[in-house]
Amino acid sequence: MTPASAGPGWSPSDRQAERVAWRRARSRRRTLIATASTVLVLTLLVVAAVSSPGWPRVRETFFDLDEARAVAPDIIRAFGTNISLFLVAEVCILVVALVVALLRVVPVPGLAPLKLLAVIYTDVARGTPTILVIYLVGFGIPALRLQGVPTSAFWLGVMALTFSYGGYVAEVLRAGIASIHPSQWASGRSLGLSYGQTLRHVVLPQATRRVMPPLINDFVSLQKDTALVVVIGVVVEALRTAQVASSRNFDYTPYVVAALGFIALTVPLARLTDHLALRAVRREQGTTP
Repeated sequence: MTPASAGPGWSPSDRQAERVAWRRARSRRRTLIATASTVLVLTLLVVAAVSSPGWPRVRETFFDLDEARAVAPDIIRAFGTNISLFLVAEVCILVVALVVALLRVVPVPGLAPLKLLAVIYTDVARGTPTILVIYLVGFGIPALRLQGVPTSAFWLGVMALTFSYGGYVAEVLRAGIASIHPSQWASGRSLGLSYGQTLRHVVLPQATRRVMPPLINDFVSLQKDTALVVVIGVVVEALRTAQVASSRNFDYTPYVVAALGFIALTVPLARLTDHLALRAVRREQGTTP
């Protein structure tokens, strides 16, 4: 019995209090050891780097604080394009991935041609490097001169990222749907729900919760890959801005500033992924408060 499930007058026994105190002491001890070892290792790495013969040259080329302060405002403003690319592409990816995943799991014989196309799409999208997809979409679509198709570098980048990541996310969603026990389908149908209603109200919510950590992990990678659209001419973008600033005096500090910006954007998503994964484990073990 836990305090959350017990009544208001419940109090732990002496044995239970001892267990709780021991677990807390063990947790504090592990945290202290982990913190001390991490600080020690990082200190040794920093000392090794600073004491190396080439450190003065590396510091001048990659860690020039004056150059960092000069280029940081422009790079930060350019991150607006990366964030816009990420947000727009994320919505498009979710729509495409959900449609592809549903096509692959819905047992309708008449959809066999679409199922085949969905399989081909996921294989091609996952098997082709994202940078090649961006090249092919960014330069191939404008060459076709199709009416009504956007030709701006921004939207071509969104299309390329959607095509590339749609295959990955579709497989994540399909795996989540396939992981739901058949009894959940049977329960929905026994309540009088149609196949579509069972999928929408019973299966998809559970599948989405299960695949949330890998789904967010894919979006962490997407955030980084927004920098690849620089190859098709997106000018106001963080990597491109750093590249222009670095080419003026061959100082690579702007690249370091851009890298720190991407880290600042992706770390919160990474920590959210860890939190959701830990919460899922605790829920399965019945230890979630």
